[in-house]
Amino acid sequence: RKLNTSMYAKSWFVAAVACGLTGADAFMAAPALTRANVRVTSASARTGVAPLRNPLAARKSKTARGAASGLSKMQMAKVKAEYIWVGGRGGGGDDYRSKTRVLDSMPTSVSELPLWNYDGSSTGQAPGADSEIFLQPAFMCKDPMREGDHILVLCEMLLPDMTPIKESTRTLADAIFKQAPEEIPWFGIEQEYTLFQDGRPMGWPASTARPFNRGPDPMFQFGYPGPQGAYYCAVGADVAFGRLICEKHLDLCLAAGLNVGGINGEVMPGQWEYQVGPCVGIEAGDHMHVSRFLLNRVCEEAGIIASFDPKPMPSDDWNGAGCHTNFSTKKMREDGGYEIIKDACEKLGKNHQKHIRLYGEGNERRLTGNCETNSIDSFKWAVADRGASIRIPRFTARDNKGYMEDRRPSSNVDPYVVSSLIFDTCILNGDTKVFDGYEAKSVTTK
Repeated sequence: RKLNTSMYAKSWFVAAVACGLTGADAFMAAPALTRANVRVTSASARTGVAPLRNPLAARKSKTARGAASGLSKMQMAKVKAEYIWVGGRGGGGDDYRSKTRVLDSMPTSVSELPLWNYDGSSTGQAPGADSEIFLQPAFMCKDPMREGDHILVLCEMLLPDMTPIKESTRTLADAIFKQAPEEIPWFGIEQEYTLFQDGRPMGWPASTARPFNRGPDPMFQFGYPGPQGAYYCAVGADVAFGRLICEKHLDLCLAAGLNVGGINGEVMPGQWEYQVGPCVGIEAGDHMHVSRFLLNRVCEEAGIIASFDPKPMPSDDWNGAGCHTNFSTKKMREDGGYEIIKDACEKLGKNHQKHIRLYGEGNERRLTGNCETNSIDSFKWAVADRGASIRIPRFTARDNKGYMEDRRPSSNVDPYVVSSLIFDTCILNGDTKVFDGYEAKSVTTK
């Protein structure tokens, strides 16, 4: 029976990113994910927002809630807009800033939101004598942290002449995507992170006491995790640490209308992953930034830190944390697309050092050639090889169409930079210089 090519391709891509499955049947069974399923608004779309209900708590009706609190109809119409932006450490996930602006009514598109500003001298982004930086709303979605119809607003940060500051990379990325919108680039980004509590990864010991008769090695501690292998996608209190955080974060992302495809436990104890996508073009960065913001908020309430450090445990005994980026275009997803993918891999190899420089702070500690990585000093692509720089899924090679996975980006990569850079190298001339003055800033081990 002949399948609808578009529906087949997209469901196939969703399953691959969300589940990491290796069986063809799993791809066939995945439902098609359409743009209609995602109730969000971006600056490029300029469409209306249909607020989603919060599934995390049963809420009273507006009328009952207003009567109980004595609020007037005018007061009940107010909307809390949480303006979100990236601080001076850059878009690596550990420096989000936000503040609330109360609106008189719900905006129907992001273009209706007012321009705002903040004190850039307090975020390391401006001098005190000229401290105001503008907040230009670029993307909005439902705020799942608050009861009622309120919104999250992701902003670009602009100078008085309305040009972006260094940490505001969305404008630069969007300009790249707009050069070839007919390519319809899909991105699926796998965000790994490590949960820290009391200064150590969850599931790791606080005590420095050593068992008797085991020698002086401080790695042999009471409660020290056993070797890797027991923790990936594991179930149980002795092998899965922080699941409630991961689950609540997923619920919030879905309630916000973000295109999150799944979650799983990762190889190192206390390490987790969620997948954003498939998203088209600039939306991948929008959804990733808001999802990271929500992860930080969930952890804040629990007194836990979400670390995006690419190598939280400095040992080749333990995997690092990456942000594997899956990519395809319309032509790659069509019959014969494998040849286009192979050509794109060759282009990525020729621009390896350019990408590495922009793929996250501290990535050299992760890309050692061990623990499912290729060395940062070399480049290779291969089918089904998780030790390659670029992995081609076996189904892509078999079906002569599909997508590829760039395994080099670190967990603290700027999602706007990585997505637009891949698109520029693979599809455009590969000579963009818009990020030449950009140096990734991100976390150190927490």
